[in-house]
Amino acid sequence: MVQSLQRSTRGKGMSDLHTPGVDIPAALSQRGDDPRLYKYLHGSSRWAWIEHVHLWEPPTDLFEIESAFIVRVEVAGMSQADFTVTLEEHTLRVGGVRPDPDQRSAYHQMEIHYGEFRSDVALPGDVDAQGIAAAYNDGFLTVTLPRVRPRRIIVAS
Repeated sequence: MVQSLQRSTRGKGMSDLHTPGVDIPAALSQRGDDPRLYKYLHGSSRWAWIEHVHLWEPPTDLFEIESAFIVRVEVAGMSQADFTVTLEEHTLRVGGVRPDPDQRSAYHQMEIHYGEFRSDVALPGDVDAQGIAAAYNDGFLTVTLPRVRPRRIIVAS
């Protein structure tokens, strides 16, 4: 199975996507696409189109305290309004866009990611969606998700 989306092409040349020594079928090459964007499915005669999305995943921690789960995402250079935080069932999704620097430069080393990012965090338990709070401070987005406490149900006689 070929993954149709890749998180980042950083560190991988476009030539890594095309298997050397394997010719691309004429039907695919007639599209006029760069042949390096095709990946041969090993063990078969099929080809797949690989779409590159410059989506990156920031460093993310998930830990728990007695009353809540805490998700901390390291993304410097942002403001509170730049984030989208959503909860769907047991997954917290943190996303946004960190804009590229305005200046045009010839980089000698580039390790800082820019552009759209997303971090999906699978939560290990139920949370109180109404009590979720998020704060951005010193380059860290911290999302506090209060745990749902089990209720004791009294059995009537």
